[in-house]
Amino acid sequence: MTAPKLSPESAGAPAPPPATGPSARTRRWALAAVGVAAAAAGAGLALKRFTPGEIEGDLSDFWGRSFPTPDGGTLALSSLRGQRLLVNFWATWCPPCVEELPLLSAFYNENKANGWHLLGLAVDKAAPVTQFLARTPVSFPVALAGLEGTELSRTLGNNVGALPFSVLFDADGRVRQRKIGQLDAAELARWKG
Repeated sequence: MTAPKLSPESAGAPAPPPATGPSARTRRWALAAVGVAAAAAGAGLALKRFTPGEIEGDLSDFWGRSFPTPDGGTLALSSLRGQRLLVNFWATWCPPCVEELPLLSAFYNENKANGWHLLGLAVDKAAPVTQFLARTPVSFPVALAGLEGTELSRTLGNNVGALPFSVLFDADGRVRQRKIGQLDAAELARWKG
Protein backbone atom coordinates (compact mmCIF):
# COMPACT_ATOMS: atom_id res chain seq x y z
CA MET A 1 0.00 0.00 0.00
CA THR A 2 1.44 3.37 -0.97
CA ALA A 3 1.06 6.48 1.08
CA PRO A 4 -0.98 9.30 -0.42
CA LYS A 5 1.02 12.17 -1.83
CA LEU A 6 0.86 15.26 0.28
CA SER A 7 0.81 18.78 -0.99
CA PRO A 8 3.20 21.24 0.65
CA GLU A 9 0.27 22.81 2.50
CA SER A 10 -1.00 19.52 3.92
CA ALA A 11 2.52 18.48 4.86
CA GLY A 12 2.82 21.54 7.06
CA ALA A 13 4.93 23.60 4.64
CA PRO A 14 3.78 27.17 4.19
CA ALA A 15 1.90 27.97 0.99
CA PRO A 16 3.81 30.09 -1.50
CA PRO A 17 2.87 33.76 -1.27
CA PRO A 18 0.46 35.09 -3.90
CA ALA A 19 2.12 36.73 -6.86
CA THR A 20 2.51 40.43 -6.26
CA GLY A 21 4.67 43.18 -7.57
CA PRO A 22 4.81 45.05 -10.84
CA SER A 23 4.71 41.98 -13.12
CA ALA A 24 1.58 40.49 -11.48
CA ARG A 25 -0.17 43.88 -11.45
CA THR A 26 0.77 44.43 -15.10
CA ARG A 27 -0.62 41.01 -16.04
CA ARG A 28 -3.92 41.77 -14.28
CA TRP A 29 -4.21 45.12 -16.05
CA ALA A 30 -3.36 43.51 -19.39
CA LEU A 31 -5.99 40.81 -18.87
CA ALA A 32 -8.55 43.44 -17.89
CA ALA A 33 -7.72 45.48 -20.99
CA VAL A 34 -8.09 42.40 -23.19
CA GLY A 35 -11.48 41.67 -21.58
CA VAL A 36 -12.69 45.24 -22.14
CA ALA A 37 -11.47 45.17 -25.75
CA ALA A 38 -13.23 41.84 -26.38
CA ALA A 39 -16.47 43.16 -24.86
CA ALA A 40 -16.27 46.33 -26.97
CA ALA A 41 -15.61 44.31 -30.12
CA GLY A 42 -18.56 42.03 -29.34
CA ALA A 43 -20.85 45.00 -28.71
CA GLY A 44 -19.69 46.63 -31.93
CA LEU A 45 -20.31 43.46 -33.89
CA ALA A 46 -23.78 43.07 -32.38
CA LEU A 47 -24.59 46.70 -33.11
CA LYS A 48 -23.43 46.35 -36.71
CA ARG A 49 -25.31 43.08 -37.09
CA PHE A 50 -28.57 44.62 -35.89
CA THR A 51 -28.22 47.88 -37.80
CA PRO A 52 -30.44 47.84 -40.88
CA GLY A 53 -28.61 47.68 -44.18
CA GLU A 54 -29.31 49.40 -47.46
CA ILE A 55 -32.73 49.29 -49.06
CA GLU A 56 -32.60 47.18 -52.20
CA GLY A 57 -33.92 48.98 -55.28
CA ASP A 58 -36.83 51.38 -55.19
CA LEU A 59 -39.93 50.88 -53.08
CA SER A 60 -42.35 50.30 -55.96
CA ASP A 61 -42.07 46.53 -55.42
CA PHE A 62 -43.04 46.99 -51.76
CA TRP A 63 -46.06 49.19 -52.55
CA GLY A 64 -47.17 46.82 -55.32
CA ARG A 65 -47.66 43.81 -53.03
CA SER A 66 -50.87 42.40 -51.58
CA PHE A 67 -51.28 39.93 -48.74
CA PRO A 68 -54.16 37.83 -47.41
CA THR A 69 -55.64 38.80 -44.07
CA PRO A 70 -56.62 36.38 -41.28
CA ASP A 71 -60.33 37.03 -41.96
CA GLY A 72 -60.01 35.87 -45.57
CA GLY A 73 -59.68 39.28 -47.21
CA THR A 74 -56.77 40.86 -49.03
CA LEU A 75 -54.75 43.91 -48.05
CA ALA A 76 -52.98 45.84 -50.80
CA LEU A 77 -50.02 47.83 -49.51
CA SER A 78 -50.81 50.48 -52.14
CA SER A 79 -53.95 51.29 -50.11
CA LEU A 80 -51.68 52.54 -47.30
CA ARG A 81 -49.30 54.56 -49.46
CA GLY A 82 -49.39 58.30 -48.90
CA GLN A 83 -50.02 57.96 -45.17
CA ARG A 84 -47.74 57.81 -42.14
CA LEU A 85 -47.34 54.07 -41.77
CA LEU A 86 -45.51 51.85 -39.33
CA VAL A 87 -45.03 48.32 -40.68
CA ASN A 88 -44.09 45.66 -38.16
CA PHE A 89 -42.84 42.25 -39.31
CA TRP A 90 -43.61 39.71 -36.59
CA ALA A 91 -44.45 36.05 -35.90
CA THR A 92 -46.41 34.14 -33.26
CA TRP A 93 -43.31 32.02 -32.45
CA CYS A 94 -41.15 35.12 -31.76
CA PRO A 95 -41.23 36.10 -28.04
CA PRO A 96 -40.01 39.71 -28.53
CA CYS A 97 -42.61 40.15 -31.28
CA VAL A 98 -45.43 38.95 -29.05
CA GLU A 99 -44.18 41.10 -26.17
CA GLU A 100 -44.10 44.17 -28.44
CA LEU A 101 -47.65 43.82 -29.82
CA PRO A 102 -49.52 45.47 -26.89
CA LEU A 103 -47.21 48.50 -27.14
CA LEU A 104 -47.87 48.75 -30.88
CA SER A 105 -51.60 48.36 -30.35
CA ALA A 106 -51.58 51.18 -27.76
CA PHE A 107 -49.48 53.38 -30.08
CA TYR A 108 -51.95 52.83 -32.89
CA ASN A 109 -54.95 53.61 -30.67
CA GLU A 110 -53.34 56.82 -29.43
CA ASN A 111 -52.29 58.06 -32.88
CA LYS A 112 -54.77 56.81 -35.49
CA ALA A 113 -56.91 59.97 -35.09
CA ASN A 114 -53.79 61.94 -36.13
CA GLY A 115 -53.41 60.05 -39.40
CA TRP A 116 -51.11 57.25 -38.27
CA HIS A 117 -51.50 53.75 -39.69
CA LEU A 118 -49.94 50.54 -38.47
CA LEU A 119 -49.74 47.21 -40.24
CA GLY A 120 -48.56 43.94 -38.76
CA LEU A 121 -47.08 41.65 -41.41
CA ALA A 122 -47.04 38.17 -39.92
CA VAL A 123 -44.13 36.05 -41.11
CA ASP A 124 -46.13 33.01 -40.18
CA LYS A 125 -48.86 30.64 -41.38
CA ALA A 126 -52.54 31.57 -41.29
CA ALA A 127 -53.67 29.07 -38.61
CA PRO A 128 -51.24 30.13 -35.85
CA VAL A 129 -51.87 33.82 -36.56
CA THR A 130 -55.65 33.38 -36.48
CA GLN A 131 -55.45 31.40 -33.23
CA PHE A 132 -53.08 33.93 -31.68
CA LEU A 133 -55.23 36.94 -32.63
CA ALA A 134 -58.34 35.20 -31.21
CA ARG A 135 -56.58 34.97 -27.82
CA THR A 136 -54.64 38.26 -28.05
CA PRO A 137 -56.38 40.73 -30.37
CA VAL A 138 -54.63 43.84 -31.64
CA SER A 139 -56.24 47.09 -32.75
CA PHE A 140 -54.36 47.42 -36.05
CA PRO A 141 -54.68 45.46 -39.29
CA VAL A 142 -52.66 42.28 -39.72
CA ALA A 143 -51.78 40.62 -43.01
CA LEU A 144 -50.20 37.22 -43.65
CA ALA A 145 -46.83 37.64 -45.35
CA GLY A 146 -45.60 34.10 -44.67
CA LEU A 147 -42.03 33.35 -45.72
CA GLU A 148 -42.36 36.00 -48.41
CA GLY A 149 -42.31 38.48 -45.51
CA THR A 150 -38.75 37.49 -44.64
CA GLU A 151 -37.55 38.33 -48.14
CA LEU A 152 -39.60 41.51 -48.20
CA SER A 153 -38.03 42.63 -44.91
CA ARG A 154 -34.57 41.94 -46.38
CA THR A 155 -35.30 44.31 -49.28
CA LEU A 156 -36.06 46.96 -46.64
CA GLY A 157 -32.66 46.47 -44.98
CA ASN A 158 -33.26 43.59 -42.56
CA ASN A 159 -30.04 41.95 -43.72
CA VAL A 160 -30.07 39.37 -40.89
CA GLY A 161 -33.73 38.39 -41.34
CA ALA A 162 -34.42 38.92 -37.62
CA LEU A 163 -37.81 39.56 -36.05
CA PRO A 164 -39.36 41.82 -35.03
CA PHE A 165 -38.44 44.32 -37.72
CA SER A 166 -40.18 47.69 -37.97
CA VAL A 167 -40.20 50.26 -40.76
CA LEU A 168 -41.66 53.75 -40.57
CA PHE A 169 -42.83 55.35 -43.83
CA ASP A 170 -43.68 59.03 -44.15
CA ALA A 171 -46.71 60.39 -46.02
CA ASP A 172 -44.63 60.45 -49.23
CA GLY A 173 -43.99 56.70 -48.98
CA ARG A 174 -40.31 57.10 -48.06
CA VAL A 175 -38.60 55.12 -45.32
CA ARG A 176 -37.87 57.34 -42.31
CA GLN A 177 -36.89 54.86 -39.58
CA ARG A 178 -36.10 51.16 -39.28
CA LYS A 179 -35.28 48.88 -36.41
CA ILE A 180 -34.24 45.27 -36.16
CA GLY A 181 -35.45 44.09 -32.76
CA GLN A 182 -38.10 45.05 -30.27
CA LEU A 183 -39.30 48.66 -30.14
CA ASP A 184 -39.89 50.49 -26.89
CA ALA A 185 -42.15 53.42 -25.98
CA ALA A 186 -39.30 55.96 -26.07
CA GLU A 187 -38.34 54.95 -29.63
CA LEU A 188 -41.95 55.17 -30.79
CA ALA A 189 -42.23 58.64 -29.25
CA ARG A 190 -39.06 59.74 -31.10
CA TRP A 191 -40.31 58.23 -34.35
CA LYS A 192 -43.64 59.98 -33.98
CA GLY A 193 -42.02 63.35 -33.17
